[in-house]
Amino acid sequence: MLLLAVMVVSRLVGTAPRSKLQARPIRLQSIGSFLSNVTGLMKVFCSMLLFAAGLCSAGPSRLADIVFNDLDGVAHHPLGPGEKLASVLLFYWHDCPVCNSYAPEMNRICGSYTNFAFYIVQVDSDLTPAAAREHAREYGLKPPVLLDPHHRLVKVARATITPQAVVMGKNGEVLYTGRIDDLYAALGKKRATATQHDLREALDAITDGKRVKKRVTTAIGCLIP
Repeated sequence: MLLLAVMVVSRLVGTAPRSKLQARPIRLQSIGSFLSNVTGLMKVFCSMLLFAAGLCSAGPSRLADIVFNDLDGVAHHPLGPGEKLASVLLFYWHDCPVCNSYAPEMNRICGSYTNFAFYIVQVDSDLTPAAAREHAREYGLKPPVLLDPHHRLVKVARATITPQAVVMGKNGEVLYTGRIDDLYAALGKKRATATQHDLREALDAITDGKRVKKRVTTAIGCLIP
């Protein structure tokens, strides 16, 4: 920092007109005051850098500390699976027909993989808790339902479609993101039955301690604005 200040002073001295330098010699007291100001600014700047570095290094732990209350007021850490293997975020738009058609399969998967923490994340910013409760009762949703009106979880998981499954490990790594299965070949093109069960295969691989072979698939459904 001292070297930087000296360089700045030298540049100022070097660029000043010679006649003025001779008429008004720089006093040591003025230089000392200038160096003190520069040192103070550099300390503030370094503190800001250290603070930012601290936030980056604490990324996963800070994600695990994020708290959402479900529709019953119970607090959850959707990005911190705790003793479970990983968190499974099922992004959902309550009036999306594709989402609602998957409600039974979501419940089945949740019941079959009890070693994972499942959450249904409602992304409609206008959805009220009362309307969400009614919707959950209508479709018999089993996992805890979290409202994400400000898209905090959407942004962290980088979700773009509903329904979209995002599996997040304990270190904040996305282990799988994409469709639940291939029941929909495209919008409006629904197969009689799914032939590829991508989410189940990903959960099976994680359970067996293996790397998910196909970590990203294309989800079909309603866009998240």
